[in-house]
Amino acid sequence: MIAAQILSPALALSAALATAAQAASTTIIYSFGSGADGAYADTDLVRDASGNLYGATVKGGTHASGTVWQLHPNRDGSWTHTVLFNFTGGADGSEPYKGVTLDAAGNLYGTAVTGGSGPCEGGCGVVYTLASNGGTWTQSVIHSFSGADGQGPGSAVTLDDHGNVFGTTPTGGTNGFGNIYELKRSKTGAWKFVELHPFSGPDGAGGSAGRLLFTGKAFYGANTAGGEGDAGNIFELKRSHGAWKYSVLYSFPGAPGAGFPYGGLMRDARGSLFGTTYYDGEYGLGGVYELAQKHGKWRGQVLYDFPGDPDGAAPISSLAMDSAGTLYGTTSAGGADDGTIFSLAPKGKGWKERVLHAFTDTPDGEYPYTGMIADGAGHFFGATAFGGEHAAGAIYEFTP
Repeated sequence: MIAAQILSPALALSAALATAAQAASTTIIYSFGSGADGAYADTDLVRDASGNLYGATVKGGTHASGTVWQLHPNRDGSWTHTVLFNFTGGADGSEPYKGVTLDAAGNLYGTAVTGGSGPCEGGCGVVYTLASNGGTWTQSVIHSFSGADGQGPGSAVTLDDHGNVFGTTPTGGTNGFGNIYELKRSKTGAWKFVELHPFSGPDGAGGSAGRLLFTGKAFYGANTAGGEGDAGNIFELKRSHGAWKYSVLYSFPGAPGAGFPYGGLMRDARGSLFGTTYYDGEYGLGGVYELAQKHGKWRGQVLYDFPGDPDGAAPISSLAMDSAGTLYGTTSAGGADDGTIFSLAPKGKGWKERVLHAFTDTPDGEYPYTGMIADGAGHFFGATAFGGEHAAGAIYEFTP
């Protein structure tokens, strides 16, 4: 009699993913070295028309205070990494979480959680821009937070059609619960800071780690906490008669329903909003939700609750959607304990979830805290905060 073979959890998961792996592939295209090139890649990515990727590392660099970098695709399939800027930890900022935003002229905009000025320990954080002149990148701080006007900006910014900069802070501001702000550039080149809306707690608390979604007419975003259920909410910020109007579209109820949306929002062609929650849900491990407008009222629906290993858990990421309406995202945990790439496809009246890749730490990625971007040719790119060849974070390419 042959004894039954008992697989380890990791091997069992690998076997369960065999079918998906045949169709999907995940390749590490760059591993951070934890030194001059950066470390801790908790970053969203942006891509320019030439296929270059841009992002940030929270740590590492010349002064160990973080970097902004570029990855250039080569004809042989390799990628060339270049540090565009090293933060010093002083007036120029430190710990640039969640990456950068690219404008039409090729300039980069971002935030740093600490550094700058103000009474906060280590500085209250900054908003900065990086401009290239003949390949030389120059950083300019366009706003240093003081605490009273916001503190610790930990999400990427959003630009409107006129080049004005919008973002959120998780704390500080008029009421201490964070705020939504605008930086508007004058004809002289100076930047004017305006607190558009200070969160109060009942109307939301703490801007999420995801950048604001701009539709051309309004901004949409998430609060990680606060709201009617104290489990976060989704809001709209819209200009009306020359003034900005803030509206809570939906308050999350919390467990056993959805709660605590840390990631940003995506919008489909019908105008529905999609995102992830870090906590709560049926298993307390977060999920994926949809907000749809019906008869003038926004209604929330949980599309999937993550149950944990060997499935995903605790998603912080924003989502991407393909032309067939399938959602793609990441979980910060679950799988083989190091996070996953998942898909959620409409099926009948429901949705079917599949784990397409389970990260397994070095030399693979570990802990994908952010989502992925698509290149328009069926490929996605994302980052992991740890893992990679040197356990300092990695950038990967994913093909469904």
